Amino acid sequence: MMKAGIHYADLVNTVSPTYAHEIMTPGGGAGLDGVLRHFTNKVHGVLNGIDVRIWNPATDVYLPEHYDRRDLAGKRASKVELLKRARLPETRVAQPMIGMVGRLVAQKGIDLLLPIADRLLSTDVTLVVLGSGAGEYETALRELSKRFPDRVGVSIGFDNALAHLITAASDIFLMPSRYEPCGLNQMYSLAYGTIPVVRRTGGLADTVREWNPESKKGTGFLFDHAEPEALSAALGRALGAYWRQDDWKQLIDNAMAEDFSWTRSAQRYRELYDLAIAHRARYVS
Repeated sequence: MMKAGIHYADLVNTVSPTYAHEIMTPGGGAGLDGVLRHFTNKVHGVLNGIDVRIWNPATDVYLPEHYDRRDLAGKRASKVELLKRARLPETRVAQPMIGMVGRLVAQKGIDLLLPIADRLLSTDVTLVVLGSGAGEYETALRELSKRFPDRVGVSIGFDNALAHLITAASDIFLMPSRYEPCGLNQMYSLAYGTIPVVRRTGGLADTVREWNPESKKGTGFLFDHAEPEALSAALGRALGAYWRQDDWKQLIDNAMAEDFSWTRSAQRYRELYDLAIAHRARYVS
């Protein structure tokens, strides 16, 4: 059915430009890469948007204090509140906090984090994770929190309010997915001035730009290979930037200046629909 739909459609769309290319490869096409390559000229990718009425640090009902790009004081208040909720020492407010929210499955790259977690935590960072999924990963995270009770907070399950708080409170948002058609959490984190560390795949590659300390451009840190050491290197770059105060302030400003609202995505969809209509008009004529 999907093959027939691709064959007869005027246009084919998925949720990010990079993912549109990935589904035309043997590794990403699930057996349909051949037909997609045959119709490559009609394959497109339009990024999803985020609901800025809900995901906005200036109005978010789940935050103890609001903040925006001009005044970030409320972000520190969220960090203090999260440390309290995670039962971690409030003195850790000055240390870099890494947040992770999502399903605990291999697709999301949790297995890339676990082999390097002890080494990462020995650098005096705080790690807060919210999610549920495979039992082996839930168990591994619980054990990690027992080994580092003053540095790791783990909440198994889903809690919308806590997800908002982690997004606001964290300094770094971790999203090392093996594949990610679009992804929303990295866009939420950018809006909240929380710097994403992501794998260069799908919508993650389209929404996060590697920080360049010379040009002062970029919004986060990316890595290519789905391997623990590649993730470790990206986290190392992020943590290095964190301790350079001017660089980190610029990174936050760059991140919060990004626009991933549905207004932008809707305009791109309108352009796509216009293209489909024009294609159909030529076909009918």
